[in-house]
Amino acid sequence: MLPLQQLLSAHGVSSRDAALLLGVDGPAPGIFMYLGAKHMVTGYDHLLYLVGVVFFLYRITDVVRYVSLFTVGHSITLLAGVLGGVRADAHLVDAIIGLSIVYKAFENVGGFEKALGFRPNPQVAVTIFGLIHGFGLATKLQEFALPANGLVINMVSFNAGVEIGQVVALSAILVALTSWRSRPSFRRQSFAANALLMVGGVLLAGYQLGGYAAEGAVTTMAMAG
Repeated sequence: MLPLQQLLSAHGVSSRDAALLLGVDGPAPGIFMYLGAKHMVTGYDHLLYLVGVVFFLYRITDVVRYVSLFTVGHSITLLAGVLGGVRADAHLVDAIIGLSIVYKAFENVGGFEKALGFRPNPQVAVTIFGLIHGFGLATKLQEFALPANGLVINMVSFNAGVEIGQVVALSAILVALTSWRSRPSFRRQSFAANALLMVGGVLLAGYQLGGYAAEGAVTTMAMAG
């Protein structure tokens, strides 16, 4: 069983994968494509958000449209973060990723219509959250001193691996959802499922905010000392 800390961190880098990254000294597209694919299929914060995105999308054209917007968003910030040196606090980014799950699940149950009287544009939302999820990917790679030699091809390969992993994971999600939708209980259980997504998102966000606060406290103590 995964330790709670690893479970809630959602997409940390394992010691084995860290060793692979630290051993790179030049172009290594195969390694980075593998790591990108693995990162996506094991990054359940990304997967939970995707479940929310496609939960009520019945037409494949709609699935492609929304997932493409998400993909464009996270590709931009992944590459900008690593290649352009754009940085953000990893805890805060991951907390927002957790809240993105809450947002999408709340939208799925009609929460915005009930609370605000309208629903914010879901395509704009999925693009914005794609940008944030991309920063989540970038912050993990920024923890390593990746060599400049081959960095562009390595990051493009990592991003390609992420997309491959996303297609694999999304295919499994859609198969499961299609099977579930064929059952009379789907509509009745869909509210509970999205409520669970919200709970999961809150837990992930809370854990990351706790990490941010603890990190700040340590920094303050170090400065005071």
